[in-house]
Amino acid sequence: MRDIVQKINMNTPHIIQFTIQTAPEGGYTAEAVGYSIHTEGDTLDETVANIKEAVECHFGEEKTEAHSVPIMVNFALPAMA
Repeated sequence: MRDIVQKINMNTPHIIQFTIQTAPEGGYTAEAVGYSIHTEGDTLDETVANIKEAVECHFGEEKTEAHSVPIMVNFALPAMA
């Protein structure tokens, strides 16, 4: 049991932060801060679902640990003219 806890603490991040922006061609793009995890979606709901899937794909074998990692999402709002 201790080995599993240690593996989670050492190899899996505690929080993964994403920034979501509107895409010029429509929809949204999402990028993880500090990780090479990128995804997109036509709606915000689809983008968030794709973020969860991208995190699981990124951590491969560690799916059970990655599935429980909290995800923080920041929205980049367009500047007001």
